[in-house]
Amino acid sequence: MEYRNWNQKDGTGRSISTSLLGYGCMRFPTLPDGCIDEVRAEKLLNTAREAGVNYFDTAFPYHGGESEPFVGRVIAKWPRESFYLATKLPLWSCKTLDEAKDIFEKQFERLGVDYIDFYLLHSLHKARYDAAKEMGIVDWLWEQKAAGRIRNFGFSCHDNAAGFEHILRDQPWDFCQLQYNYLDTDDRAEEIAGDRGYALTEELGIPLIIMEPIKGGTLANLPPEAEAPLKALRPEASDASWALRWVGSHKNVHLILSGMSAEEQLADNLATFAQFRPLNDAEMDAVAETARILHSRIKIGCTGCRYCMPCPMGVDIPDNFSIWNKLGMFGQPEAIKHQWEAHFPDAEKASHCVRCGRCEAVCPQHLPIRTALAQLQTELDDL
Repeated sequence: MEYRNWNQKDGTGRSISTSLLGYGCMRFPTLPDGCIDEVRAEKLLNTAREAGVNYFDTAFPYHGGESEPFVGRVIAKWPRESFYLATKLPLWSCKTLDEAKDIFEKQFERLGVDYIDFYLLHSLHKARYDAAKEMGIVDWLWEQKAAGRIRNFGFSCHDNAAGFEHILRDQPWDFCQLQYNYLDTDDRAEEIAGDRGYALTEELGIPLIIMEPIKGGTLANLPPEAEAPLKALRPEASDASWALRWVGSHKNVHLILSGMSAEEQLADNLATFAQFRPLNDAEMDAVAETARILHSRIKIGCTGCRYCMPCPMGVDIPDNFSIWNKLGMFGQPEAIKHQWEAHFPDAEKASHCVRCGRCEAVCPQHLPIRTALAQLQTELDDL
């Protein structure tokens, strides 16, 4: 197993050394009723730990609030100093400091621990962070670190590079967590810090943890055209391994989270990190070509800036374009059909567009939004 030394110590003076692969506890296998399949999930966690994975990441809302209690029951069987535990505070559920304190204490009860190795403010953007700071939550959590209940304090971020920089420079963070993969490098999108965000962590010397390295699994199942440059160099390698190696080739990446819901996913990832090799120049070029091909398949050049919002009819224009672009880039019609029919709110679908044109008047990309919405509605309904 590949490990990364953090060049810093935890609250006990112990040097931090994490496995480069971390286990994200948000996508455990489930039973038909939607509950965690605890037998399979515990086997997955034990297999990962036995192979050298020593970082386990959960959060208050994962699996409808059941991830933390389940993880707590599993880790109770392990020596406490043999692993690092991470969880997160859901600021969207905290309207006051007292509410944050209540959730914080409940997390300790759920997890059954005396301290948390890595504690994060969950899913920050600039406005959410500023509100938490104003309520005194940030200062209070630094006090919890001083008291030894938190050993490392950081945050996960879903903002563009400007918002990320605002947060990153405001506190002496121990670490931070970003979405980063070979498709999410452009920081123009609303929730992506991209290459600029990564460069900021290097500049400030703040250790970086990566989430969504495989972009929710989409980079694990590439269309043949996009896969071709990778297969030409290493025909035996999985698509997922390329995405993970691309992220791990960045020197300030200290840990890569993967939410592994199946035995074959875990086995493939463990093989990638057992003898980890950063990408060489030829492999970097191949990944860049794959990214170029995927971007060329995009249906519409929406950057997710949301200048077009709110739509007076309630249409979530960027989210409609996002799912349409996934269809174009990756194919996967069955998965897209399920997302469109089961998870996309009907009230926000393109069918409610009345072609008023307000969105096109403010779009900085000058996109034909009204025509595109009609086209995507037809294509997605016909899947």
